Amino acid sequence: MTFLDYAPAPESTSILNLKKSYGLFIGGEFIDGHGGSFATVSPSTETTITQVAMATEADVDAAVRAARKAFSGTWSKMPGSERAKYLFRIARIIQERSRELAVAESLDNGKPIRETRDVDIPLVAAWFFYYAGWADKLEYAGLGPAPRALGVAGQIIPWNFPLLMLAWKIAPALAAGNTVVLKPAETTPLTALLFAEICQQADLPPGVVNIVTGAGATGAALVAHPDVNKIAFTGSTAVGRGIAQGLAGTPTRVTLELGGKGANIVFDDAAIDQAIEGIVSGIFFNQGHVCCAGSRLLVQENIHDDVVARLQKRLSTLRLGDPLDKNTDIGAVNSKAQLQRITELANSGDSEGADRWSAPCELPAKGFWFPPTLFTGVQTSHRIAREEIFGPVLSILTFRTPDEAVAKANNTPYGLSAGIWTEKASRMLAIADKLRAGVIWANTFNKFDPASPFGGYKESGYGREGGKHGLAGYLESSSPKGGLK
Repeated sequence: MTFLDYAPAPESTSILNLKKSYGLFIGGEFIDGHGGSFATVSPSTETTITQVAMATEADVDAAVRAARKAFSGTWSKMPGSERAKYLFRIARIIQERSRELAVAESLDNGKPIRETRDVDIPLVAAWFFYYAGWADKLEYAGLGPAPRALGVAGQIIPWNFPLLMLAWKIAPALAAGNTVVLKPAETTPLTALLFAEICQQADLPPGVVNIVTGAGATGAALVAHPDVNKIAFTGSTAVGRGIAQGLAGTPTRVTLELGGKGANIVFDDAAIDQAIEGIVSGIFFNQGHVCCAGSRLLVQENIHDDVVARLQKRLSTLRLGDPLDKNTDIGAVNSKAQLQRITELANSGDSEGADRWSAPCELPAKGFWFPPTLFTGVQTSHRIAREEIFGPVLSILTFRTPDEAVAKANNTPYGLSAGIWTEKASRMLAIADKLRAGVIWANTFNKFDPASPFGGYKESGYGREGGKHGLAGYLESSSPKGGLK
């Protein structure tokens, strides 16, 4: 019998024209920061890609002042139809530079090039196209006939979808007439810096978008700045809780999109082959580095063994390796620190009595890697069933009745996402109505659209991104109860 294998099909990095170092993007120009620099490292090879400036509190202040000047001087006074032209232009440039951006994202983040090429970058362009269409229609956002921009938006994004999370935040903010100071994650700043070049290429007025790179202290300085009108944060629940506490009682508006422990519920009447693909997409897409990942699989008891067997067979076909190889399904974990957390939580599953199964694969000698892993025999009290692992680890639990499925799905401090697999539309709607999750997929998982709002309940945060709901987060009624800063 002959077994077929895939020859390596690496995407070339020659399309990238990276600088040896990048400064801060303030007032439409790259400038030197005052905090030295740090290296951004490829997680698949542990090699340095480029050096990036570390922004200090003074640098953040300069960025906020540039954003305020642009807001008061030009951007907020510009007709929506004119702002739309800039957003359309940015969207088109993103499409033109899509291959370059996909390579940069995979190199810096570790996710497979197939995902950045086919999912991330097309969605980034779609987000800018969508909100460009809203820029001259703000009176239809549900906030009265003449809603007003808030002012300067401080935005902090995570490392799992660096450019997509940038688009989720910058596109609606600019469409609404706000200006922005954005801080990317310290492990994945590369595409944000390339986006700064796109802003220059699009002739965006200076100061409308400012990008300050750095670690936690840089983000804290942005949150604490007294001249920021809105903070939008995507990241860990612990940091989000601190932001909410710090801004409580201030006029600063806040949107928080935090952690998740999504339940993916499979009933015995589901199309099992379709469900298997949805389960794999739900937890192993982007190495499980997804806040809304379906990391808890709830399977009806009478089909548990069949589903597990099919999952193991399917996982055995996934290819782990070089993120720039077009045949790769599972890329590198984003950082050594994240790999350590995934490993520690997986080990807790062993010690608490769950049964581990990992797909057979050879892990590269360099870089940060974790094999696709299933745990069966999981109890609701286990750490792997309660804590966000943020990695390619799936916890499998069983249920007998729909009520038990709902009870187990809601037995979490989070409330970001859920999935339902069944052929009965009536069951689908009845279960969805009882789940405490902001996003519920039916017979699919991890599908996104710029017109659809996204956000959570409980420790998954508050506020929505996407759709007119996300636009409303950057506007206030034309009859506000107080003045802007």
